[in-house]
Amino acid sequence: MLAAARSADPELGGSLPAAVTAAHLLLNADGDVGTAHRLLVSAIDTKAEPYDASDNTTIQALQTLMAVCYHGGRSELWPAFGVAINRIGPPVPADLLLLSQTIADPARIAAPVLNALDTAVSGLHDEPDHWRILTVSAAAIFPDRLADCRDALLRLVRDSRAVTPRVSALTTLSLDDLTAGRWDEARQAADEGLELANAGGYRLLAWLFHHRLAVLAAARGDPDTAQGLADEITRWAAPRRAGLAEAHALHVRVIAALGQGDFEDAYQQAATISPPGVLAPYVPLALWVAMDLVEAAIRTGHHAEAAAHVAAIRDAGIAALSTRLALLATASEALIAPDDIAPGLFEQALAIPGANRFPFDLGRVQLCYGEQLRRARAVTGSRAQLTTALEIFERLGAKPWATRAASELRAAGQTAPYAVRRDRASLTPQELEIAMLAAAGLTNKQIGQRLFLSHRTVGAHLYQIFPKLGIACRAALRDALAALPPQRSGEDRSQP
Repeated sequence: MLAAARSADPELGGSLPAAVTAAHLLLNADGDVGTAHRLLVSAIDTKAEPYDASDNTTIQALQTLMAVCYHGGRSELWPAFGVAINRIGPPVPADLLLLSQTIADPARIAAPVLNALDTAVSGLHDEPDHWRILTVSAAAIFPDRLADCRDALLRLVRDSRAVTPRVSALTTLSLDDLTAGRWDEARQAADEGLELANAGGYRLLAWLFHHRLAVLAAARGDPDTAQGLADEITRWAAPRRAGLAEAHALHVRVIAALGQGDFEDAYQQAATISPPGVLAPYVPLALWVAMDLVEAAIRTGHHAEAAAHVAAIRDAGIAALSTRLALLATASEALIAPDDIAPGLFEQALAIPGANRFPFDLGRVQLCYGEQLRRARAVTGSRAQLTTALEIFERLGAKPWATRAASELRAAGQTAPYAVRRDRASLTPQELEIAMLAAAGLTNKQIGQRLFLSHRTVGAHLYQIFPKLGIACRAALRDALAALPPQRSGEDRSQP
């Protein structure tokens, strides 16, 4: 591809325009991140120092190198960018610097950078420059400032005739809709963006829309669709060594596993993104799965790992980055706390101003709080938290979590709403066999080997089994099966 660029304009030689062109082609076609990185670094190194901050070609090359490092998702890619940006003659473009400081390693954003981000976001209201809107909005993703960028992004989508900025804006808007609980709007934005990305050949952006759609499917109880989309992301990302995309696919699998009550799988997938006890440097999604890993670790008996991860969350100070991260960080502290301390921490989490702007996260925290209160025999308080969580999940259409909240409510002595109860049906012979094997302690993989099924098929069956038995996780299978009327375990289920 670089040869093609040079043949089209022989004067390019090893110039920055050739390298930038080749890098974009590589990332959107069948190239890989490492090759694009080497091309850019080599071309940038040929420039005379210091780099001229007013030279648009140089700035474009640095922006492209930053995008390559970001999508690569590996710490070893970033030092070359740091060297290059330090060679720019003053002043360094403020937006370029701001974006690099917020997307490279967002778990470690410094307070002055957050202040600069807030100032930049506040100026988007009447900002006419579409690329500046996109740059500042991208910087706002991990510190959870997207809500304040929304109007500017919507204006861009409405007014821009160019495809690239519209596609980029829709990746960000669909994420904002997802975290804000506007799930129908998230699907619409993702569908629109995916259609534009596919038509324009923007494969580097298309997978972001697959991620949004996959998370929606996982959260709403469609694990097969979620897994299929996650697999599609992985198939695209793996040969290109696009670590960011691979991490997003893992994030989908974490949500899907939590929804199915497969906490061991959720733990393993989250730990692949960022190991227990570490918020992995230069891995932005370590922030998104922080509480997921802690909850899954607690559910699977990895208590030391859960405590280590909470310590890493605390040491990184991510609660200072945003309201959402403060909610999740404080709830993570509550999950590992003794029963006499946990309620205070949960109350602290729920009292964080603005937490209701993130309803799915808020509902999950209230569900965990209700479960903790029920275990501590504080039944009245438990019912209040679980009822609120159930209302949130039903409003969102988050069926697996609604089922789990309803199951906890029944355990707390409150009748489950009819909307949840009506989905119960008799288990098929295969479902009963899978349920009995899972209750005996076999993993999905072991069950699959015994029944000649894939572990994902087993997981999908368990997802169907849990609501039929009125439970939310495999830990409750033994008691649920024991409570079935005796004749049900031996009757002929081959007939409808």
